[in-house]
Amino acid sequence: MAGEQKPSSSSALPALVNQVLEAPGVYVFGELLDLPTVQELSDGPNAGYFQLLSLFSYGTYPDYIANKASLPELSAAQKNKLKHLTIVSLASRMKCIPYSLLLKDLEMRNLRELEDLIIEAVYTDIIQGKLDQRNYVLEVDFCIGRDIPKKDIISIVEMLQEWCVRLFRPWQQVLRDNQYKENHNRTQQQIEVSNIKKTLKETASSSAQDTDQHLAEREGPPLAKQRQPTKKMSKLKGLVSSRH
Repeated sequence: MAGEQKPSSSSALPALVNQVLEAPGVYVFGELLDLPTVQELSDGPNAGYFQLLSLFSYGTYPDYIANKASLPELSAAQKNKLKHLTIVSLASRMKCIPYSLLLKDLEMRNLRELEDLIIEAVYTDIIQGKLDQRNYVLEVDFCIGRDIPKKDIISIVEMLQEWCVRLFRPWQQVLRDNQYKENHNRTQQQIEVSNIKKTLKETASSSAQDTDQHLAEREGPPLAKQRQPTKKMSKLKGLVSSRH
C-alpha cells in the first residue's frame, strides 16, 4: 500500500541479532559484528543489541551478569549458548577445569545440571573431553576458537613474535653445533686421508727397495767382485793349448 512504511534496517537488526544468537550451531559472530549496518547499532536506542552481540563474540556469562542492567534480557536458548561459550573460553586456558569454577561462572545449582550442560556442549562439537566425576574436573581435549577483539590482535602478534624468537634461539644453537661437528668431522677425514696416503707411499717405497734387493740377490754379486780364475785352472788351460 502506498501509505505503508517499511521498517527501517535499524529496527529490523535487533530481531536479526536475537535470531542469530538463538540459532543452533552458530558460535562465531565476528563477521556479523563487522558489518557496517550492524556497526550502526553501536550508537542509538539499540546499542544494547550491539553490546550483546559483542558479548557473544568475545565475552562470557559472568560478563553478562556484570552488565545485565544495560543489556537486553536473554532467552533460555541464548543463555544456554552463552554458557557453552563460557566453557569454551575456560577450555582455551586450561585443560582440566574444576567443577567448582564451572558451577560459579555458570551459576549452576548442582552437578547434575552442570554435567548436562557440558554434555550438550560436547554434542555441539564446540569442545571435546570427558567428565572426571571422581576428581570433579572436566578434562579438555579440544575446543573451538572464539572471535578475537581487534584491540587484542596487536598484543597477540607481539606474543607470537616473541614466541618465535624463543623457539628459534635453540635452533640457532643446534645449527651452530651441527656446523661445528660437520667441520670437525671434515677435518678429521682430511687428516685420515692424508695419513693413509702417507702410509701407502711409505709402503710402496719399502716394497720397491725389497724387490730390488731380492733381484740383486738372485742375479749374484757384480762382475767386478766375481772370483778370478785360480793358477791351477790357468795351467790346465795352457797344457790343453800346447797339446794341440
